[in-house]
Amino acid sequence: MSFFNQIELVSVILSLIFLLLLMRESIWCWPFGILGSALGAFLFVAPGAEVKLYSEAILYSYYVWVGIYGWIRWSRPNKVKAEIRKWSLKQHIIALSIGAIFAPSLGFLMGHYLNSNNPYLDAATTVFSFIASYMQAEKILSSWHFWIVINTVTIGLYLSKDLYLYSALMVVYLVMSAIGLHQWQVKLKAQLV
Repeated sequence: MSFFNQIELVSVILSLIFLLLLMRESIWCWPFGILGSALGAFLFVAPGAEVKLYSEAILYSYYVWVGIYGWIRWSRPNKVKAEIRKWSLKQHIIALSIGAIFAPSLGFLMGHYLNSNNPYLDAATTVFSFIASYMQAEKILSSWHFWIVINTVTIGLYLSKDLYLYSALMVVYLVMSAIGLHQWQVKLKAQLV
């Protein structure tokens, strides 16, 4: 197993632990997510790996920062701890509009200036993952809907770059996102009682 395959494997394991703990709303999800994301960011731009998914590297770097934000946000005392909530239609339209504006712009920049592989698809999954990550840190229920779509698209993106472990991770994320959505729906109903 090559050095880069080992990095991919460790990143995948840490990311799986992150998601399992996130679904349970455990604050300990964040350190695993931070470490797994940092390794992923390195892998996507490492010269010897030849992956060249620059938007994904930006995304995984962002995951490190949103992980720190989430950890701080979830560390608040119980009386101000974030609870699962829903966004309005207007908030969703704003989020989707932001994604629709920034994804093609980032795709153009990555394809034109950095010779990125699959620049527009890479940019779309990146931009919408930025949005979904923020939503998840804020415990917005529909973040799981975003992840279901993003994970589905990302499976193909990673397969196109022979990142089989990351592709398999996205399949697992897809299933776990559906489970996470259900779990958070149940918890939201319990919060409202």
